Formats: sequence, C-alpha cells, structure tokens
Amino acid sequence: MYSTNELKDITHFLLEYANRLMGSGVHTSRVVRNTCRIGHSLGVETNVCVMQNNLLVNVRDTESREVYNEMASIPAFPISFELNAELSALSWDAHDQQLSLPALREKYAGIIARPKMDPLCTLFLAAFANASFCALFGGDWTSRGIVFSATLIGFYLRQVMQRKHINHYIVFVVSAFIASLVASSALALDTTSEIAIATSVLFLVPGVPLLNGVIDIVEGYINTGCSRLIHALLLVLCIAVGLSCTLMMVRNSLL
Repeated sequence: MYSTNELKDITHFLLEYANRLMGSGVHTSRVVRNTCRIGHSLGVETNVCVMQNNLLVNVRDTESREVYNEMASIPAFPISFELNAELSALSWDAHDQQLSLPALREKYAGIIARPKMDPLCTLFLAAFANASFCALFGGDWTSRGIVFSATLIGFYLRQVMQRKHINHYIVFVVSAFIASLVASSALALDTTSEIAIATSVLFLVPGVPLLNGVIDIVEGYINTGCSRLIHALLLVLCIAVGLSCTLMMVRNSLL
C-alpha cells in the first residue's frame, strides 16, 4: 500500500512519461499501453485520458483504493523515433524487472539526457533526402543540386525560427516560400524546373501527424485523431500558401 505522497510521485512520473511520448510523435494507443504497463508494474491501476492539448493520468492504489489525478498540457518535442523506442523499452523493463520508482526515474532521466542528433547533421541529411525525392520524381542532376541548396536554406531558416519560438504556421509558410523561391532559379536553366520547385518543399510535409491521426481514428481515439489530422492539414495548407506565393512571383500564375 502506498502513502499519499508516494501515490502522487507515481502519478507525476507517469504523467511526465506519457507527456514525453505524446509530445514526441507517438500515437495515442501506444502512449496509453506503455503508461499503463509501467503503472501495473508499480502495483497501481492506471487510466490515461488524452485530449487535444492536455493529458490526464488517474492512478488508484489497488490496496487502499486511494485515487490521485494529475493533468498537464502536452508539450511539443522534436520527433525522435530512437527516443520513442527507448521509452517504450523502458516500459517493458519496468514490467519484466519490476523496477522501483527511483530506478525508473534514473533510467528515464538517462534516456532523456542522451545527446540528440546535431542540428547541422539533420540539416544536411534533410537536404540529401529532398534531393533524392527530386531524383525519384525524374529530376536531373542540375535540379537535384538546386533542390539540395533550396532545402539547406529553407530547413536552416525553419530551425532558426523554431529556436526563436515563432508560430509554427508562420514558420511553415516562410520556409516553403523561401525554399521554393530558391528552387525557382531552375527556371533560368535548361533543366526539369517544375520537378525542382515541387520537390523543394517536401521536407515540410507533416507525415508523422498525418499517420498518427489516421492510426488514432482507426483505434478509437476519434478526438485526438481528428485534432492531429486538422493540425497536419493546416500545415499542408501553409506549405501550399508559401509555394503559391513563389509561383505568383516567378510565373505570375499558380499553374
């Protein structure tokens, strides 16, 4: 049987754990399963309620039947599949090894504290990926080079604006506009300019929110799934606005 303070500590840790997963791009059912798995390993009944911007964790001591709730806003973290995999593995470690709360906190802190990928490395990898998309859609070597340069500039601008905490919708519009504007230099060359302009903004496509939104709806988390899809579609609209501004400037048309 846990004391009130111990129950509060467990609830606070579970909420922090679930928030980290939710904010890092994990679909809702996985967040709920992992959090409940850790709660079960600690000997408490756990329920997780996920809303559009908030997350509620309900914990009940199986012996005393004492209940404690805690709610927090879902923060936005960089999407990291490696981090998500390690946090999911932590829930299985808690289940298999029956880890205590201090041991769980120590392992969790170690996972969170691990160094992240260097932003410069991310920048060049994104540029290479976008140039590869250009090649995949039939762009020639000149177009690939232009798309590589456009992505470097657009992605770097996005990183700078995100560090300054500028509204993410503005970030997407400006990044799409600058990247496509740089790629429009292909119009002056004998190259596949249409492919270069079209693929220059693909690094902005919100694939993870779109995928998670569909998964959430299929698995019954309708509200969360719809909110994620709406958010993703608004980001796609921002990309379209930025690209449209470039087309109206360089071709005086949207076609």
